Amino acid sequence: MAITRYEPWGLLSQLQKELERGAAEGSTATAEWAPAVDIKEEKDKFVIHADIPGVKPEDIDISMENGVLTIKGEKKTEAETEKNGYKRVERTYGSFYRRFSLPDTANPDAISAVSKHGVLELTIPKKEHVQPKKISVSSAE
Repeated sequence: MAITRYEPWGLLSQLQKELERGAAEGSTATAEWAPAVDIKEEKDKFVIHADIPGVKPEDIDISMENGVLTIKGEKKTEAETEKNGYKRVERTYGSFYRRFSLPDTANPDAISAVSKHGVLELTIPKKEHVQPKKISVSSAE
């Protein structure tokens, strides 16, 4: 009789590995991707820059629900070259999806988005009542 080590999480670990392996086999280099994102907080707003080269503005969907900002879209590009009697066509397709939890200070009703040269810029103003207010001090003499 052989002695085996009892691992209560072994089946769960094995399932996770199989799911990861299946996901890796089913994806290609141009499948799902996540654009690089920079997030900056300024005095009166939050600014998000997302690198989405090759994505047309009409292929971008931005929504806000329950304090979560969602950016999703699809990249569709096609490059065609002809040389020495050969024709080569490369097509790149893939969708992206990013979600961000916004703080309570964000004003979801005033979010704006601009896409320029492959960079999506989202501006999320802060609510006015959370803006720091300067209080002047007068002399009581």
